[in-house]
Amino acid sequence: MIDITLPDGTIKQVEKDTTAMGIARSISEGLARNVLAAEVNGVIVDASLPIVSAASLKLLTWRDDDGKSTMWHSSAHLMAEAIQFYYPEAKFAIGPPISKGFYYDIDFMGTSFSENDLQKIESKMKELAKAKNQYLREEISKDDAIAYFKTKSDPYKLELLEGLEDGGITFYTQGEFTDLCRGPHIPHTGFIKAVKLTAVAGAYWRGDEKNKQLTRIYGITFPKQAELTEHMEMLEEAKKRDHRKLGKELGLFTFSQKVGQGLPLWLPNGTALRERLENFLKRAQKKAGYEQVITPHIGNKELYVCSGHYDKYGEDSFQPIKTPDPNEEFYLKPMNCPHHVKIYASQMRSYRDLPLRLAEFGTVYRWEQSGEISGMTRVRGFTQDDAHLFVTEDQIAEEVLGCIELVQIIFDKLGMKDYRVRVGLRDLDSDKYVGDPARWDKAEDACRAAAESLGVQWSEEQGEAAFYGPKIDFVVKDVIGREWQLGTVQVDYNLPERFGLEYKGSDGELHRPVMIHRAPFGSMERFCGVLIEHFAGKFPTWLTPTQCHIITISEKHTAYADEVAQLLRDNGIRVEIDNGDDTIGKKIRTHRKMQPAYMVILGDGEIESRSVSLRARNGDQVSGIPLDTFLTDLKREIKEKVSQPALAVNTED
Repeated sequence: MIDITLPDGTIKQVEKDTTAMGIARSISEGLARNVLAAEVNGVIVDASLPIVSAASLKLLTWRDDDGKSTMWHSSAHLMAEAIQFYYPEAKFAIGPPISKGFYYDIDFMGTSFSENDLQKIESKMKELAKAKNQYLREEISKDDAIAYFKTKSDPYKLELLEGLEDGGITFYTQGEFTDLCRGPHIPHTGFIKAVKLTAVAGAYWRGDEKNKQLTRIYGITFPKQAELTEHMEMLEEAKKRDHRKLGKELGLFTFSQKVGQGLPLWLPNGTALRERLENFLKRAQKKAGYEQVITPHIGNKELYVCSGHYDKYGEDSFQPIKTPDPNEEFYLKPMNCPHHVKIYASQMRSYRDLPLRLAEFGTVYRWEQSGEISGMTRVRGFTQDDAHLFVTEDQIAEEVLGCIELVQIIFDKLGMKDYRVRVGLRDLDSDKYVGDPARWDKAEDACRAAAESLGVQWSEEQGEAAFYGPKIDFVVKDVIGREWQLGTVQVDYNLPERFGLEYKGSDGELHRPVMIHRAPFGSMERFCGVLIEHFAGKFPTWLTPTQCHIITISEKHTAYADEVAQLLRDNGIRVEIDNGDDTIGKKIRTHRKMQPAYMVILGDGEIESRSVSLRARNGDQVSGIPLDTFLTDLKREIKEKVSQPALAVNTED
C-alpha cells in the first residue's frame, strides 16, 4: 500500500500502481466523470498513469487551469486527426495549448487551406469526439520513432526528434492519429462536446523567418455547448472593444509603414490620455519618495555586455549603431535598468542614502518578429514606467510592499478591482539562479508577506522567478472576463553584482545593495491598449482625451461657446467646439461616437442665464446648470478621479 495525500491534507492508502482515475472513482463516480488529468508531486500527468509510490495528488477538472490546458492540448490532436482525414498528405509540426484554446502548425504540402475550410474540419472533430476514443500513451525508442516518421516523410517531427534523448520519447494515439508528444492528455475524446475553429494564420517553422511558412489553425473547445456560446459572445464584445478599431475611431494613435512596423505614433487625443496616466503616476511616485531621472535612448555596447542584456537581445535585436570611431558601437536600449545602475554608481553611496528610488518613463526598443506585432499590445518601441530601487537587504520587505501598494492605488483609481497576484519563486532543483540561497529565502519571504497583505487572491509559482530574484506579477481581469498581466515587482541580486555596486554601511564597511525593479503599468503602449478595451473607449472624465465637446445650436451662439471653451481651457480641461451648420441632432450623433465625457449644448437660454446644458453618454440631459457651478463640479470630478461621468444624470424618472 502507498499513501496518497490529497489537497485538503487527507491521506488515502491505495494499492501500488493505482491510477489517479481509480482514486477519483473511489471518491465518487461523479468526480471521476469530470477528471481530465492529474497533478502528481507537482507534475501534470495522464489520469490513467499508474502511481508507483507515495505522492501528493490533485485531480484536475475543467475548473482548473491545468485541466483546461490538458483538454485543449488533446483538442489539438483531435483537430489534427480531422485534418488528416481530409488532407492525408499534410505534415504536422507542433500543436500546443495556449491561454484560450490551442493551435496546430501544419504544412499542407502545396494544397490550399483557408477559413472557408474550417467548417468541415470542425464538423469532423465533433464526429470523431463522439467516438470516445482513448488517448493511448506509448513509450518508444528513438530509433523506432525516427523510423515511423521517416515512413510518413515528416521533416518536422524528425527535426524535433533530433533534440530528444532516447528513453524519454512517447507517442500518443487516438483513433487514426498518432503523434510525437510528451502529453498529458484527457482520458478520451468524449470530453470534447463543443468545438470552434477560430482563425487561420501563417507561422514560420520554429518562429524563424528563414524557415518555411506553415498554416496555423486556431481553435477552442468546451465540455458544454453553453460555455462555447458564452465564449463566442465574449469574443463579439471583444471585437467591439478592439483597441486598434477604437484607437482609430477616437484618434488616439496610428502606424505608418514608412515610420516602421511596431512603432506607434501617438495622436493628440492619445497623447492626452497617456500624459494623464503619466502625470497621475508621477504625483503618486513623488509622494512615495521617488526621484525622476532621464536617460538616453541608446547606450554603448559595453554597458549591455556588462548588464547581460547583450547576450539576451544583442544578436536578435536592432543592429548596432556605428559612429565615425571604428572602436565604438551603440545600441538602442532594450532596458532602462543598466542606465539607472550607472546613475547609482555616479557617486559614493551611504546606508543613509538608501533606499534610493529612481523613476523614469523611458522608451526601450526590442526587435519583435513581424508576425508577433499586434496593435499597441506588442510593439517594437515602447515606454516603460520604470523605477529601480536600491535598498539594503533589511529594506526589501518594506520597499516591495510600498511598490505593490502603488500598483493597488492605480488599479483602484481605474476601477480594476478584479485581480490576482502571482509570486514567482525559484525552482529549488534548478541551478540557473544566481546569489546566496539565504538571501533568496529572505527575499521570497518578503514577497509572500507583501502578497498576503493585499487581501486578494494570490498564488506561489515555483520556477517562475527571474534568474536574478523573485518577482510579483499582477493579473487583472477586465470587464468581459479576460485576464491581462499588468504591473510587476522584481527583486534583483544580479545587476548590483555585475556592476560592482556598493554602499558604506553603518559599520563603516562596504556592502552590496539589492535592486528592485518596478513597473506598475508595464509599458504605456500595452497598458493604454488594455485600458481602451477595458473601458470600450468610454473613459472616466479625468482620463478622457477631450473632456468636453461644446455644441452650438446656431451660429449666433459661437461667441458664448468660445467664452466657455476658453474658461475651461484656462482650468486645464481639453475642449472641442462644433459651431458648424449641421442640425443639433446630427451634431449630437457625430460627437457621441467620439465618446467625450460631456457634450455641452449652448443656445439662447444658456446665453441669457450664463449656464450650460449637459448631455451624458447614456443620453441623459440636464439643462440650466450655472457656468460657475459646472466648472467647479467638473474640476472636482477630475480631481477626485470619479470612475464615470456623473454631472449629467437625469433624476426626474
